[in-house]
Order: sequence, then C-alpha cells, then structure tokens
Amino acid sequence: MKLGPGIPFSWKRALGITWLLRKVSKATGIPTTKSGRQRKLGKWMGMK
Repeated sequence: MKLGPGIPFSWKRALGITWLLRKVSKATGIPTTKSGRQRKLGKWMGMK
C-alpha cells in the first residue's frame, strides 16, 4: 500500500509481525521465508 509518492506503508511492520518473525527465526535458526527454508534444507541434505 502506498500513502503517497515515496511513502510506503506495511501493516505487518506496523503491527510488529516482521519483528516477531525475525526474532523467532534468529532464536531457532530456521528461516521464515519459503526460499530460505528450501535453501537450508538443501544445504542440510548435501546439495548445493
């Protein structure tokens, strides 16, 4: 969502969801994005 030229708005950041996901991800070592999880699983299985 845009509020005007060059002023983005993110409801996830406003509610603190981004902060929470980042904190959980750092604590567990498991990425929250789909591509991050796939990359981690691929490394764990020995793929490049």
